[in-house]
Amino acid sequence: MISYLEGKLYEKKPDHVVVLAGGVGYKVSIPVSTYYELPNQGEGVALQIHTHVRQDTFALYGFLSGKEQLLFHRLIGVAGVGPSLALKVMSGLEPETLIDAIRRGDHRRLNAIPGVGKKTAERLILELRDKMPEVAAYDDGGEREDAHLASSLGEDLLSALMNLGFPRPQSEKAALAVARDEPELSFEDALKRVLRELSG
Repeated sequence: MISYLEGKLYEKKPDHVVVLAGGVGYKVSIPVSTYYELPNQGEGVALQIHTHVRQDTFALYGFLSGKEQLLFHRLIGVAGVGPSLALKVMSGLEPETLIDAIRRGDHRRLNAIPGVGKKTAERLILELRDKMPEVAAYDDGGEREDAHLASSLGEDLLSALMNLGFPRPQSEKAALAVARDEPELSFEDALKRVLRELSG
């Protein structure tokens, strides 16, 4: 799984970029907040990556900051919210404004985001309100780097296990345990470890 991508910014659009690395162009979907902070086309860029794999789909989602990526991970953890809708939500409001709206239970502001109906807004508030302080306090500096790596590895493992047919609760518990206890493992080694534990 790809969790980090660094290269030349080959193409730059409000909803995606193409990053040229090692002679290969990687198309990465991004929120508008990331687009506004990107360097000029042709310059170097480094993105935190979430890899989404589902049967016939392999998609990359990129973020300039760990806070944006953590917010994205929390959004896709909500029932009925996939990566595409999560990006729409993040593009509808600035990250800090979105975090504040969820914390305060601001249905009106969330409903104003294209693609977010009343029920989705209610789920976002119900499931994420208590998690927003963690996102708001996220520091992209060195103190939280290990936590970010564990989160990224955990999300990749969770995605892989669910693709293999394991139930989400069981997959989430096993994936996050390995990512938290052994964040230095590569994705391949971590997946082998999780599969051994689930099969034991």
